[in-house]
Amino acid sequence: MDHIRFPIGQFKPVINRTDEERVFLITRIPEIIKTLRMILSDLEPAQINIPYRQDGWTVKQIVHHLADNDMNAYLRFKRALTEEGPMANSYREDLWAELSDYKNIPIEDSLLLIEILHRRFLILLNHSRTEDFRRTLKTQALGEVTLDIALQRFIWHNEHHIAQIQSSFKTNEY
Repeated sequence: MDHIRFPIGQFKPVINRTDEERVFLITRIPEIIKTLRMILSDLEPAQINIPYRQDGWTVKQIVHHLADNDMNAYLRFKRALTEEGPMANSYREDLWAELSDYKNIPIEDSLLLIEILHRRFLILLNHSRTEDFRRTLKTQALGEVTLDIALQRFIWHNEHHIAQIQSSFKTNEY
């Protein structure tokens, strides 16, 4: 079950990334929405309401979660750039996934939100200095993390959920 839940593996941060490695990570951000749109275009409309695994979220819930999570990540990043070691708010993603917007809003709304949010995030990241990525924020789950690690986690999180969607339909587990 772990390979279904974590098809690309658990998150493992790389400490002390080089500027070149960080630039490479940042260039992966525009690929997230392209890949997501490509995968979703191959699905039948009914498939977006099928869980990616038994007792898991539906594709629709995953897409809405990505938009919510990326908004939170973007705001956490901005706070860490403008405050000293802020405590990042957490949220109950499991409960958010049960709210009415996840059920009633078309996934295109979240795809547009992700696209625009990533555009803004790219501008912020591309104008950040090396020392900015050493700034920190605190989370309940992870403790203190640098923005460098937060960026790695941002990329991993998106690729993790995209892989869940891809693997579930490739292996015909439905």
